[in-house]
Amino acid sequence: MIWTAIIATSLIAFMLKYLGQAVPARWLANARIQKFALHLPTALLAALVAVQTLGNQKGLVFDARSVAVLVAGVALFLKAPFPVVVILAALTSAGIHQL
Repeated sequence: MIWTAIIATSLIAFMLKYLGQAVPARWLANARIQKFALHLPTALLAALVAVQTLGNQKGLVFDARSVAVLVAGVALFLKAPFPVVVILAALTSAGIHQL
């Protein structure tokens, strides 16, 4: 049963990639489509971070991950370099786990 799901998902992913290459160029020249395509990866990444940070199988969870993401967000807002953001978030999460 699991192999059926894996094969079906692989075929769907292949078809989506193939259909993406087959889209006429004039459709992609549309300003609304370009704006949508520009913002879609950011929205998907934000949704992934939110789900991985706040979610578990039973509902919402506020723990060390939540605080670490908040610290990272503040560091990014203050224009900190990316390695500093990652280190601050890791130290925050580790510090909270030690409490």
